Parts: sequence; structure tokens; C-alpha cells
Amino acid sequence: MNQILDLALGTVAMRPYVFAFFGAFLLACVSHVGWRRTLTFTVAGYLIAFGSEWLSINTGFPYGWYYYIETTINQELWVAGVPFFDSLSYVFLAYCSYATALFILSPLKSWRLNLVSLETRAIRRSFSALILAAFLQTFLDIVIDPVALQGRRWFLGQIYGYREPGIHFGVPLSNYVGWFLTSLFLVGAFQLIDARRLNDPPAGVANLPYRPLLGPLLYLCVLIFNWGVTFWIGESFMALSGILMYSLPLLLVVLLAVRRINRHTRDELAEHVRDYPWSPAAAVRKDS
Repeated sequence: MNQILDLALGTVAMRPYVFAFFGAFLLACVSHVGWRRTLTFTVAGYLIAFGSEWLSINTGFPYGWYYYIETTINQELWVAGVPFFDSLSYVFLAYCSYATALFILSPLKSWRLNLVSLETRAIRRSFSALILAAFLQTFLDIVIDPVALQGRRWFLGQIYGYREPGIHFGVPLSNYVGWFLTSLFLVGAFQLIDARRLNDPPAGVANLPYRPLLGPLLYLCVLIFNWGVTFWIGESFMALSGILMYSLPLLLVVLLAVRRINRHTRDELAEHVRDYPWSPAAAVRKDS
């Protein structure tokens, strides 16, 4: 028991950045969908991610053949040959990608230094949200995996490698195909967990100012962290290629968001309030 506790503490001590991102995920997700759904997705998302990693290191599917190097097995928590923190990371990456997809797809309402995404049940469960979020999460890995593969040069440590070097800074394209497939399962699981209609706000839901920006900001912070590490280890070309890949999409998201603010129809606002009567937009609608 003491050994497990020591490994758990070591996991947090060795990976503070992972648990900082996880804490931000809890704040964003709980205020969005409540404690119960957040915890359910955390468990389900971890199991999906762990299953995909365990399957790949043993069968080569879905990411291709890769292996973990158990250099820190006596310092942090590992589960059946997979670092605990690694599978946990998929959870907050999937949520921030899904939240960013909802931000892109939903009408926006702004007033008195606040912003509400006029999500509806139809948008949250839509195929568009599923596909867009899966692509967003995969694009995150296109930035993350090349620098993670250089873990020996920074505080991650060299914890994994590929049997055959890939064409994208050593990462094989099969890895990104696997990430897209796994992301579909992760986001699909979130949509299923969130599908039940509720008349009252779930415990933990909070109308924080600018709450719809929390998920996209977490997404952006993950990008900036990995770009920063990439520059720090001297891989400027790798970092710049990732920044250039995101430049146009980020610009389009910002410009389209600005154009969408308060351009919603009455029907879009009414559908949002009908599906989520606890939304702060409901009070504004009554006053207008």
C-alpha cells in the first residue's frame, strides 16, 4: 500500500504539468456538464485510452508498433506496461478538443462582459461535433508526439519509441491514424455520457463568466506548452512547422467567432434555453 502511495505521489511530482492541465480540465468540464458526467467521462476516457495504448504495444493497432521504456517504473505509476499519466492525458485532450468544436459550431451571445455559447442538444450530439473534435485532437498530437519522442532532451524523459522511425520527425503516419480513431471513441463516449436530457442543472454546473472559452483556452495552452518545449530543446524547425500548420485555422476560428457574436436567431436562442434552462442566456432572454 505504501509503495502504491509513493508511486502515486511520484507520478504527480514528476508530471506537474500533466496534472495542471488535468485540473484545468476539471474546472472547465465540471462547470460545463457537472461532476457526475465529468467523473464518468474521466473513467471511461482513461479506459478507452489505456485500451488503445495496451493494444498497440501488443498488436501494433491502432497506432502502429511502438514500445514503452520502463525507466521510471519505480518512480511513477505504470499500469500493465503503460504510464498512468499518458492515458490520463487523453481525457483532457479529448474534452478540450470537443469543447473547442462546440465553440466553433455554436452561435455566440455576448453581453455585460460575458459570453455564452448557444449550444443545443442537437449540436452537442452531432456528427459534425464528433468529426471536428476528433480532427482537433489528432492535430494536437501532430504537435505533441514529435517533441514527446525527444523526451530524453527535456523533463519528460525517454519513455517510448517506435520500432521503425516515421516520416514526420520520427513519428509514423500510422500513429496519427490511430489517434483519429481513438479520438472518435473518446468524443463519442462523451456524447453518449452527455446525451441524457435533464430538467435541472447537474451538480457542479456553474455559470462562470466566459465559460465557453475555458475549453478552447486549455486547448491553446497545451499547444503553447508543447511549442515552448520544442523551442527550448532547440528544435526550431519542428516548432515552426506546428505553428504554421495552426496559423490559418486559429485565424479563421477567431475571425468567425467575432462575426458570430450576437448574430444568432431567436429560434437558436430559444432552442438553447429549452435544452439548457439553467443557462445565463435564459435570464437575458426574459429581460429582452
